[in-house]
Amino acid sequence: MNLELREGDFDAFFAAPFACYGDDTHFVSPMKGDLARALDAEKNPLFRQFARRTWYTAHRDGRIVGRILAHVHDASNRLYAQKRGYFGLFDCIDDIAVARSLLDAAAGWVSRQGCDELAGSFNLTITQMIGVVTDGFGHAPYTYQEYTPPHIARLLEACGFERIFPMRTFEMDVRGYDPDQLLGNRQRALASDPDWRFAPIRRRGFEGRLREACAVLNDGFAANPMFVPLTEAEFLYPCAGMMWIIDERLSCTAYYRGEPVGVLLCVPDLNPFLHATGFRLKWSTLWHLLRFRASRKRAAVIFFSVRQAFHGQGVNGVLLHRLLTAMRGAGYSHLGISWVSDTNGASLRQMEKLGATELHRLHLFRRALAPDHGN
Repeated sequence: MNLELREGDFDAFFAAPFACYGDDTHFVSPMKGDLARALDAEKNPLFRQFARRTWYTAHRDGRIVGRILAHVHDASNRLYAQKRGYFGLFDCIDDIAVARSLLDAAAGWVSRQGCDELAGSFNLTITQMIGVVTDGFGHAPYTYQEYTPPHIARLLEACGFERIFPMRTFEMDVRGYDPDQLLGNRQRALASDPDWRFAPIRRRGFEGRLREACAVLNDGFAANPMFVPLTEAEFLYPCAGMMWIIDERLSCTAYYRGEPVGVLLCVPDLNPFLHATGFRLKWSTLWHLLRFRASRKRAAVIFFSVRQAFHGQGVNGVLLHRLLTAMRGAGYSHLGISWVSDTNGASLRQMEKLGATELHRLHLFRRALAPDHGN
């Protein structure tokens, strides 16, 4: 059976995971319009200034059997003095020939861009969804958690990729946890100090709060592996529309003497809503949204950052206390936390203190490229 690769067919690219996995899967896609917007080379500031991309779909006998995104983040390569290309949004049927064809196409493209290795899965950058699930396949992901079926990791290894950068996602049952456990002497002192203010992130003035969040993120994550500072335009672009789905009770900014020094951005878990809509905007979407708002029980931490100069002062504890207290009061039952690397001991200890349980194991996968690969 002949296998055909197409480059740049967006409709096929969006449809690929549904054609590959069917309806009985934990896989979650962005809405079709959101995915198109993310990949728009003219509008997305990431591609206008810092990166390049293409995508491929695999077709066999009129059926879509796989897809892959290939991209190069030039700013990351300059910062870390490397020549790495990335793959993302890699989905295919359980077929080694299909996987190899897609991965070789991505490898050839990044090689022609001057790269000497291919790594992933990076859907776009380190601050977004990354990794390939290697354990915990029975658990449904939360918003901002990656999910891939078991055969994807197996096919990557069969195609010569090695596992690197182990990570975990977590889930917390907030119903049986007393948030006051988070309040030690340092946290209580902060909460009562007039130099400190902890304010909810509301829809009014939302863009301004996001600009503050970008600055806090860049400072707090500066020492994290593979992190590249974001411009405000890069940060704001994927957040378009977020103000309409936030629950104003959940997210918070910490201010010290009027300056933002900590941010916890948490939203209701959108994945049940996305599944219900079929990941497309249609007439019934508003009805599904209203139904979702009335029944939401799960929330997801999008990011959590404190400026480095304020680490160890209790800011984390106060922000988490506010979040968990609000969730319990609003009737939420579970909280999802996106990936934490195995090297991040402080965050892993925090997960243990919260009684959070491991949801998924994930890894990045990497393969060196021959100098003439794809030529």
